[in-house]
Amino acid sequence: MVVTSRIENVRELVARTRYVVFGFDGPICQLFSGPSATAVARARPDRLTEQGPRAVLTEVEHGLADPYRALTEAAGRHHGGEAAARLDEWLTRAELEAVRTAMPTPYADPLIHTWAAVGARLAVATGTSARAVTAYLDGRGLTARFAPHIFGRTPDPGTPAPRPAPLELALNALGAEPDTSLMIGGTPADHTAARHAGIRFLGYARRPTRAGALEEAGVPAQCVIDSLEPLLRTLRERS
Repeated sequence: MVVTSRIENVRELVARTRYVVFGFDGPICQLFSGPSATAVARARPDRLTEQGPRAVLTEVEHGLADPYRALTEAAGRHHGGEAAARLDEWLTRAELEAVRTAMPTPYADPLIHTWAAVGARLAVATGTSARAVTAYLDGRGLTARFAPHIFGRTPDPGTPAPRPAPLELALNALGAEPDTSLMIGGTPADHTAARHAGIRFLGYARRPTRAGALEEAGVPAQCVIDSLEPLLRTLRERS
């Protein structure tokens, strides 16, 4: 059964993992919820001005149902230039506002504290602004579990060259060994980053649509969970 294989997979992951890199929106919190989600929906890419963020979006990104995903994908793809800088500034403001109403992912806080307490080294790697991530972690008393290994969307407006991916930066900073490293992510992009880095991946998806997107991206069903509770329970059993 898939449920049994998921449980066994979780146990194996916990037993082998010494370095844990969390995605942010999903595995740690639901960043856009309530009023902040409504605000982003009202600022759909096709309603933004040609002189601002809309100018750097592809036709595919214009057609995405999730405006935040469209904008963050564009921000990760563009480097340098005035339009890209405005896009990042707009996104960062929206994310910092969203932190005020972000909903913690169930079991995330105790999982983070427990994994750190048993000796794992933790990092965050995400397409969200590092400023917004730090603001959220500060509010939850979690910053010390990750700092200084918090890597988000921090484009360099002075150069068209892309920076290394957040996951690459996180693994290098941790001095992580691929065989004992794990990324917990909520998006196909997280899975792609983990695959390119040669580390194991565990997908987190509370909603079936998110789980379906991960599986369509090539994540095996036994590597997608809808709750962090099995991870926390396994860690506590081993400690």
